[in-house]
Amino acid sequence: MDDRTVRAALERHWVASDANDFEVEHEIYREDAVLDYPQSGERIRGRHNIQESRCLQPNKKKFTVQRIVGSGDLWVTEFILTYDGRPSYTVSIMEFRDGQVANETQYFADPFEPGPSRAHLVERAAELKSS
Repeated sequence: MDDRTVRAALERHWVASDANDFEVEHEIYREDAVLDYPQSGERIRGRHNIQESRCLQPNKKKFTVQRIVGSGDLWVTEFILTYDGRPSYTVSIMEFRDGQVANETQYFADPFEPGPSRAHLVERAAELKSS
């Protein structure tokens, strides 16, 4: 699978994620895929279980992809995942095998105000402000 094909599959995945199209969202995963959430200590094994865990999520969610980078079998997506209006800055690291995701790790970070000690050194990036 070439990089353009993988990028297109990732874009389709994230559009489907935002639309709650659980069938299309999970086409990208191998049957034996593993999803890790290090912050909660959870590991979910198998495409079916990954999909079911997301179907059971009660929150209203929105995915806003900031960028996708990668090549070959390793791809990273930075996005804002908004649950019930509250943004979480998220990184998804996907490892592909035979054209599908074999392992994914997602990291989540809540927004915070900049430190006053560096206020004179920074500018606010509009796309990173929580609203």
